[in-house]
Amino acid sequence: MAYQAVHKHARISATKVRPLANLIRGQEVDEAIAILKYQPHRGARMLEKVLKSARANAEDRGAPNLGGLRVVEARVDGGPMFKRMRPRARGMAHVIKKRFAHIVVSVE
Repeated sequence: MAYQAVHKHARISATKVRPLANLIRGQEVDEAIAILKYQPHRGARMLEKVLKSARANAEDRGAPNLGGLRVVEARVDGGPMFKRMRPRARGMAHVIKKRFAHIVVSVE
């Protein structure tokens, strides 16, 4: 049975977190936490918190083998965007998109 944790509306671009999710997919949970702990990225902290939450969900729901939990899904989807206008030359304006992400981690 898969145990899941989700962080919706994380205030970081999905493209910054996806390479970190690729690092931990298929790893054991303790090894994945160790990998993320030494990554110097802000997205690694967010992904680590979601992974720990998924492990705690498994523990809370009575998973039989907590030591052998494996990351079966680590997905980062794009979320909504704040759109802001930035003034440019000659009376023009450009849109600045402040992106969000939805981080999903499943362990089994």
